[in-house]
This record gives sequence, C-alpha cells and structure tokens, in this order.
Amino acid sequence: MAYKGSVSAVPTSWPTRRRAVREERSFAAVAEEHLDDVYRYLLYMTGNPHTAEDLAAETFERALRRWRRFNPQRASARTWLCQLARSTALDHFRAERRRRRREDSYSAEVIDSEEPVFGEGLSPEIETAVRSLSAAEREVVVLRIVLELDGETTASVLGIRPTAVSTRLSRALQKLEERMVSDVRG
Repeated sequence: MAYKGSVSAVPTSWPTRRRAVREERSFAAVAEEHLDDVYRYLLYMTGNPHTAEDLAAETFERALRRWRRFNPQRASARTWLCQLARSTALDHFRAERRRRRREDSYSAEVIDSEEPVFGEGLSPEIETAVRSLSAAEREVVVLRIVLELDGETTASVLGIRPTAVSTRLSRALQKLEERMVSDVRG
C-alpha cells in the first residue's frame, strides 16, 4: 500500500522546534514571574533558607519537565507552581523522616542563617508565635496572608476544601492572637 501525502503532513505529538522554543520562553517568563512566591512558600514550609532554595530548584526542574502538560484553564501558573512546590516539599519531608528513622537521630535542626524565616521586620515574639503553629497552620497562613492567594486557590494548592482553608486559617490566627496576648501579659 502506498502512502499518499508528504511526510510533513503527518500529524505528530512532537513539538516543532519553533513551538519548543516558544514554550521554553513561556516557561522562563512564568518561572521568573513566580520564583519569589515559590521560594517564600518553601521557606515558610521548611523554616530553612538553604532547604527552601534546594526545593525551589527541584520544583522548577519538575515544572520544566511537566510544562507541556500545564493547562492554564485548570489553574493559574502560580497555583500550579505552588502545588508542585508543596508536592516537592512533602516528598522532601517524607524522605527526611525516613532518613532520620534510619539514623535513629531525632535532634532538632538549628537554622544557621541571619535571613528572617517568617518575614522582614517581625518581632522575635511574633516569629516565636508563628514557629509554634503546626506545619499545616503555617502553610495556610503563608498561602492566604503572605502570598495573598484567595481561598479557592489555596484550597487547590493544599488539596482541601475552601471551607477547610477558612477553618484552618481562623484557628491559626486565633492561636497567634492567644500567644501574642499571653506574651504581652507575661
């Protein structure tokens, strides 16, 4: 059987060189636009600037590999990157937990950086109060207050319902308020 038509007319899933270059530029622009947001999110999750840098690099590496699958109609690039960052951080925490169990060491990490973890200009009391929140509470505070994501977007990043985001945020803010009031009284 003879093939009718030219080879260039054959549909293919491989991107043309021009399309690939356009996608790379597009990814580069998105990555540059949201690099700070991803880094800050990971810094709040980990509490360690060095770990946050490593995880941000890993997040953007994953994002580049998956860029062709990104669908802007399902979520914004910022939301998509935050979801990837969260997944990267959770993978890191799981691996870290396994490593610590293997080594049978449960020593607390000491941050050896002068860089503020929870924001510029926070008092030591607020910094301590934020550190006392659970990881889930810190995470929702970062997404909703620091990164100023709306409830729906935060819910999408965390994989929970918007009402759960509101509840978690409310409880976290209540705990912060209680800790700050007790510090003022004390």
